[in-house]
Parts: sequence; structure tokens; C-alpha cells
Amino acid sequence: MTELDVLRVFCGPDGAGGNALGVVRDGAALPGAAERTALAAELGFSETVFLDDAARGAVDIHTPSGRLPFGGHPLVGLAWLLRSLGRPPRTLRPAAGEVEVRFEGDVTWVRGRPEWVTARTTRQHASAAEVDALPAPPPGEGWLYAWAWQDEAAGVVRARAFPRRGDSVVEDEATGAAAMLLTHERGRPLDIRQGAGSQILTRTYPDGIIAVGGRVRPDTP
Repeated sequence: MTELDVLRVFCGPDGAGGNALGVVRDGAALPGAAERTALAAELGFSETVFLDDAARGAVDIHTPSGRLPFGGHPLVGLAWLLRSLGRPPRTLRPAAGEVEVRFEGDVTWVRGRPEWVTARTTRQHASAAEVDALPAPPPGEGWLYAWAWQDEAAGVVRARAFPRRGDSVVEDEATGAAAMLLTHERGRPLDIRQGAGSQILTRTYPDGIIAVGGRVRPDTP
């Protein structure tokens, strides 16, 4: 049996919410891509991350239906877990490229590039109430990030995410990659309130890098 850690990533300030994440610390225990996707499908989380080389920070990210080059919540969650084990990483290396990691209080940050985000659409709505009223999932095809300003002056966004890729994940509770894409499109830092109770923080940098940060908690029964 593969040893697995389960975390909640991008929890709200009160510890609620957060997107479930499976972490396999010994990636060598499950080396095949098909095996990894099968485990991700069995778990049913939006993503499961495999640590293939702890020294280099090499990681592999899988959804229930395939592999991802980059994912915000897997990298934030894994970085937090490694720090909790006394091995805080400075860098993680998913397939997309080198990701810088920083820790500030109870917030774990990862830095990436919006071009690493796999194809998805952001759609602005008139109000947070309109976003809340959407069915899960809304009609249509393709990955959808529905959002509205909750407080535009303060950069606070209400969002919901719908992968619509035909697997078991109907709605994604908190999505770092989508938050990165929306931040790139808006050109400003955001405070995103997503799903049932999650919070995703973002920052922008002049070189196009975007940081995504949040709180992580172990998922205990």
C-alpha cells in the first residue's frame, strides 16, 4: 500500500475550506504514469502529487484523468508538508519548470508563470451572488473559472471552478493555477474566496512571475 498524506490546501483564515490533496512522498513506490493517474482517480481529489526526488524537489502532478505540468495547490501543499517535516524546500520542480517557494507566517507561497497553466477559461459575472447561483457544473465544455468582484477596490474576488473534463471532479474547491491565470489577466494582486470556504492570495511581479499563496492543514477525520 502506497503511503499517503492528505492535506487541505488554501484554507480560509479560520481553517475552514481548503482543497483536498494527496501527497505520495516516495514517488518511486509508484513509478508509472498510468499507475499514478489510477491512484489519483481512486482517491478522487482534484490532484495528487508525487515527490520523485526530495533533494532536487522533482515532483509529478496527476488529476483523476491525466498529468499536469503545473498546479498551485499541489505545490503549496507539498512545500508546507516538507517544512512540517523539517525540510523546507527553496525550489520545487514540476514538469513545467522551476518553482520558487517562500514561507511567510502561516502562508506558503509558490512562484510560477501564467503560460504554465493548462487551457482554461475565466468568465466574469456581475456579482458574487450570481457566481454562487451557478449549477455544478454550468452547461458547456472545457475548464471554467467563474468569478466576480466581491470588493473590486480591495482586490477581493468570489470564484468557483469547474474542470468539466469528464472525471469525478465536478467542482474544484481551490485552484492555484486558475488563480494565477486570473491574476495575470487582471494585472493586480488578488484575494480570492473560492468554493465553500477557501482563500487564495496572489501577487504580481514586473518580470511576469505570479506568486500564489495560502494556508495548509492536515486533513484529519
